[in-house]
Amino acid sequence: MTSQPATLPRPRHRAARLARAAGRSLACCAVLLPVSIATVLLASIGRSAVAVRWWLRLRVRVLGRSAVDVPRRPGTVRVIGHGLVSALLGVAALVPLGVEALFVLRGMFYGFVDPGPYDHSWGGPSKGGAWAMHFLISLLLSPTGFLMLAGLAAVQDRLTLRLLGHRVPRWVTPAATVLTLGAGAFVIAWSRQI
Repeated sequence: MTSQPATLPRPRHRAARLARAAGRSLACCAVLLPVSIATVLLASIGRSAVAVRWWLRLRVRVLGRSAVDVPRRPGTVRVIGHGLVSALLGVAALVPLGVEALFVLRGMFYGFVDPGPYDHSWGGPSKGGAWAMHFLISLLLSPTGFLMLAGLAAVQDRLTLRLLGHRVPRWVTPAATVLTLGAGAFVIAWSRQI
């Protein structure tokens, strides 16, 4: 009996899976703050079950995770707590979402956004050189934004599992805390630079 060698995914399929995962993480993080605020509001008026269904849909439809059972229905306090923690992650997600927006605006469309002069721009003094340099720099930074979005989406997915009554690893709460504090420190440092 001969065994078949395990086939590795072809590069094209790997790239497609990576692009899909990046898009899913971006979509999840983009709606994280509004869904969190809606969760707190819904739970406050006694509609916790609706909020829990929203988190299930976000997990399955947006992140592409498999559906899970809900062993016990979460109470109002638990749903509000989940909404508040998720709101903090949603605020933290604004940083990598901003990185990706800057990639498009200041990288890909630099020549349209900045009318010049380009004498003191990276890659200047010509418009083409400045545009190319800004595009390359943003191309290098963009994967960092997507990695941050993927990390935030993964933490949010684990928090949602906890909300639904499942056991999650112990690192989830410290990771959520570090992510939100790190994003806050970044925003403060960046705003003082301006």
